[in-house]
Amino acid sequence: MSVQQNNISLRIKQKVQLLVSALDKEKRDNELLLNQNNELKRQLSDKEQAYVELKEHYDRLKFAKSLQASNQEVHDAKIKVNRIVREIDKCIALLNR
Repeated sequence: MSVQQNNISLRIKQKVQLLVSALDKEKRDNELLLNQNNELKRQLSDKEQAYVELKEHYDRLKFAKSLQASNQEVHDAKIKVNRIVREIDKCIALLNR
């Protein structure tokens, strides 16, 4: 082999080594990105679950609040009915005189 062929062979080996090194680096980067992607998917799943739980909690609170308002309305209605009954009793007492 001539010196020129040795130089070409040496450069080809160096370039192949650079390509192999670059390939290894890209594989590591790809693995890192896949791990990050999996972690983000897990976090998203956790957040979605938390959202569902919070929405259910909100719906229960909203329902409880509507019941509470209904209880207040029932109380007000009872007071009005009692007032009307007293007025009717007064009217009956006046008629009995």
